[in-house]
Amino acid sequence: MNEGDSIPELKVTPDRFLPHRYAGASGDFNPIHIDKEFATQVGLPSNILHGLYSMALVARANVAAAGGDPRSLKRLSVQFRGMGLPEQEIVVSGTVKSVEGDRVVIDTRAEQSGKAIIKNAEAEVTA
Repeated sequence: MNEGDSIPELKVTPDRFLPHRYAGASGDFNPIHIDKEFATQVGLPSNILHGLYSMALVARANVAAAGGDPRSLKRLSVQFRGMGLPEQEIVVSGTVKSVEGDRVVIDTRAEQSGKAIIKNAEAEVTA
């Protein structure tokens, strides 16, 4: 990887049951994630994805760019900027910011329907 290179885009469309499975895995059963009726009653457009799920997609894209070994991800920071919704494609993209030896820093973002749900994400990986 070289400074300025784009990483391969990761495109994922979470199915409508993903928030329920993620709630079970994470222990976060907040009804805004798993109960569409509740979510709309409190002013959300639908039930929303867990932010940590979106962050996991950012991690996944960066690990893939570094060759697929999860141990290559050394650091990850993100800014949550919007709500992700089930059944709508999420696109994770990134650009190599710097390369020092085997350490690569990648600026990353995740978008859904053209809106950032994560931006100013920075991953440090070993290449």
